[in-house]
Amino acid sequence: MSLDKKRQTYLLGWLKQHAKRHKTNLRASILTGFILTVLIIIQAGLLAIILQRIIIEQQHFVDILPFFGALIAILLARAGLIYLREKINFTIGKKVRQQIRQQVIDQLELHGPAYLNQSTIGAWSTLLIEQVDKLHDFFARYLPQMRLASMAPLLICIAIFPFNWAAATILLCTAPLIPIFMILVGMGAADINRRHFKALAYLSGHFLDRLKGLNTIRLFNQGEKQTNEIARASEDFRIKTMQVLKVAFLSSAVLEFFTSISIAIVAVYFGFSYLGEFNFGTYNGTVTLFAGFFALILAPEYFQPLRDLGTYYHAKAEAIAAADNIETFLSKKLPQEQTNANTANIKLTEPLKTIEANNLIVLSSEQQPIVGPLSFSLQAPFKLALIGTSGEGKTSLIQVLLGFLPYQGSLKINGIEFTQLDINDWQQHVSWIGQNPYLLNSSIRDNILLGKQNATEKELDEVITKTQLTDVIAKLPQGIETQVGEDAVRLSVGQAQRIALARAMLKPCQLLILDEPTASLDKQTVQNLDKQHIAPNSITITHQTDDMQDFTQIWQLANGKLHCDIKENLC
Repeated sequence: MSLDKKRQTYLLGWLKQHAKRHKTNLRASILTGFILTVLIIIQAGLLAIILQRIIIEQQHFVDILPFFGALIAILLARAGLIYLREKINFTIGKKVRQQIRQQVIDQLELHGPAYLNQSTIGAWSTLLIEQVDKLHDFFARYLPQMRLASMAPLLICIAIFPFNWAAATILLCTAPLIPIFMILVGMGAADINRRHFKALAYLSGHFLDRLKGLNTIRLFNQGEKQTNEIARASEDFRIKTMQVLKVAFLSSAVLEFFTSISIAIVAVYFGFSYLGEFNFGTYNGTVTLFAGFFALILAPEYFQPLRDLGTYYHAKAEAIAAADNIETFLSKKLPQEQTNANTANIKLTEPLKTIEANNLIVLSSEQQPIVGPLSFSLQAPFKLALIGTSGEGKTSLIQVLLGFLPYQGSLKINGIEFTQLDINDWQQHVSWIGQNPYLLNSSIRDNILLGKQNATEKELDEVITKTQLTDVIAKLPQGIETQVGEDAVRLSVGQAQRIALARAMLKPCQLLILDEPTASLDKQTVQNLDKQHIAPNSITITHQTDDMQDFTQIWQLANGKLHCDIKENLC
């Protein structure tokens, strides 16, 4: 679906709102551009004076030596200012990209794993890296140039006008042709870039998923089929890329054509004036060599800001296309905001006492029912086992308690409706270990200390002992400082799960939620871990129903209904 004009205007305003936070840098960029224009005018004047005195007045080189000195000084000053302006512009783009990327990361964290699993890792990485980077040229190039393009040509016209009003008028009349044709050529560029980003996101996600499942693809002899699918996705991406490049080259060609025509008209005017065919444009009836050279030297510089703006117009289209996806994601309501309740941001000041639900219906991010209605009541302290076959909604129920999915009905913590709680404060009272716990590409120590950054060595040693990591760490080459690698490649799945358990145990919490945390551990290790008092209250999703004596309650979720305590046949 194409972006309508209203949406494009809104996105342009959204981008400019981020630029307003860097007004000082923008003004510095515009000021340096203005000074550069003044220096260009002075440089053209010096060149024209030198040529006038050498050719017409036949002066000696020594007499015009001061003008050469001034010219060299101007050139050096221009080089310094160009460097300074580029540095300022890059800083603007860098700061805005950092801010927007941080907003995306924060939003991803708030939405949680339930929302992230709805798309591929490749698609999220494209949003977070490529699409945010596509905003850079808009802030670093287009926006400062747009301000300068309205000032620099006018300043050059004012400089030429006292010497030859005809040349100034020609430049003034031909200048509007460039932005007009730039707009005509650029129509639809945002849509083309948007389709390009979608093709890139699909290709990235598709390729990464197939790469991760390479062994499965080989086992089921699906290599040729998947190769053909990647080839089709690559071809689609190639076509979309060529469409973007076609618009970019077409806009550049149009700009160069009209710029060349305009400069040629000025050159023809002066040529015929020197031949005596034209007798207008001057105030004293004579077209001097100085005026001709001055105007012709400045003519390309007159159009240069407009040409640069035309080149960066493509950056604007790219930024609008990228901003469409980024703004849509950032404006998406959080799970707690999707629930029909007024958030009061109440903090939990007392220990966890009760968790109560009445006709609770778990919803997806698209507001579709997943499981429910469910009603239950938990009184602290409790050690609950939640069992059931795959796909019944056990993990979704847990995601609601973590604040990552919206719901209908009632869910209360210590008698306070869940949507009234300060979600960040509530999550500080909860530790969670998912089915596939993630470890940073860092040391074992750093991964465990994520649970509590200021933990003492004694606390660290205690959780290492409780999770039976002592022998594992002792066998590693660098002990606790051993790097786990990307996706914990240097560890077995069981070792990675123990590190995740140690991290959860280190964090002081009121409620520990475990989603199949010991699936890759042996039975003896699981039994030893179950005897540890990690938290006063815990909820464990498990499929291992042969050893349930350590749980105070066992609930079963089946066919959308919750059997509240199958040990005592209570509901």
